Amino acid sequence: MKPAPNNLFLACLHIFFLLSSLPTHAQQTDTLRAFTRIEDALKDPDHVFKLDLSNQNFKSFPTEITKFKNLQYLSLRNDHLNAVPKEIGMLKNLRVLDLSGNEFSILPQEFAELKNLEELYLNQDKKLNLSKDFDILGNLPNLRILHLENDGLKALPRNIDKLTHLERLYLNNNRFKQVPDNLKNIKSLQYIDLQNNKYPISPADMKGFGTKVKF
Repeated sequence: MKPAPNNLFLACLHIFFLLSSLPTHAQQTDTLRAFTRIEDALKDPDHVFKLDLSNQNFKSFPTEITKFKNLQYLSLRNDHLNAVPKEIGMLKNLRVLDLSGNEFSILPQEFAELKNLEELYLNQDKKLNLSKDFDILGNLPNLRILHLENDGLKALPRNIDKLTHLERLYLNNNRFKQVPDNLKNIKSLQYIDLQNNKYPISPADMKGFGTKVKF
């Protein structure tokens, strides 16, 4: 016997609400336990998904991190790293990476192997060679959000348009006089944050950007 139309509609509606109430991937990641000590995380490396090693002054990359094959979130903020080693490319499941407040200038070629990376923080990294770094970041098909805040930037290299999947760009607390014109070439870009730059940006500078710019 076929269900009555009203019952079928109610059943479909029930399924819809069940699916819509499921947490998103980002929400699931936020609820995961964040390990703050490598020693603790190494006790069960296969079940480590979040690792926050901020403010631990490593200076060199702790290679033990490569044992966390299922890692989705990694913060090495303010650890005074002089270099990002090629081993970073082994973290295939990484989705969020915070490398803010470090001393390196160039990302290794192996960084391009982070195909699942969605959000990257490069704030307060004053020595960045962005032209070379953008060549590498342009190989990341899922990179949607990039933070370049407080990096002392006055301009952006022309090759930023290689970041063809970028949706949100944070340029707060830099030294821009106007909205970087070369951002118009990134068709996927939906939001640009230029708050607290050294020079005031006027609405005239936003020509061609519409409501994308926050300043």
